[in-house]
Amino acid sequence: MAGLEGLYQQIILDHSKERHGDGPLEGADGEHHEYNPTCGDEITVRVRLDPAHERIDEVAWQGDGCSISMASASVLTDLVQGHSIDEALETAEAFRAMLRSKGEGEPDEDVLGDAIAFHGVAKYVMRIKCAMLSWVALEAAVRTAR
Repeated sequence: MAGLEGLYQQIILDHSKERHGDGPLEGADGEHHEYNPTCGDEITVRVRLDPAHERIDEVAWQGDGCSISMASASVLTDLVQGHSIDEALETAEAFRAMLRSKGEGEPDEDVLGDAIAFHGVAKYVMRIKCAMLSWVALEAAVRTAR
């Protein structure tokens, strides 16, 4: 298990350094800003939907915070961009459920992909909000866009 935890830590470090989706998004259909007053992390997530408003054509974010919050936003980008809104929201809910698990159980890697790397974060109550920040912003941005 130590090797798996090391792999998960590496995924988080890689995404915090090579931030997928970090940047502006012109012509966004929806956006939402989230702030974590406990640690100062903040993020704005923007989405552009397809013309039928059924799929997330593009997602981008801008923010500043710890490696967990920034990596989580990067992973989110990879997981939801190009997918239906329903799939994206189901993935967000699966991520939330994983973080509420207190690190127990086995999350569904088919649904969560690299986001499974945050499973260990669920053991640290103070870090859960960091990991969830971009996902909460995504959900609100999608509601605005619809």
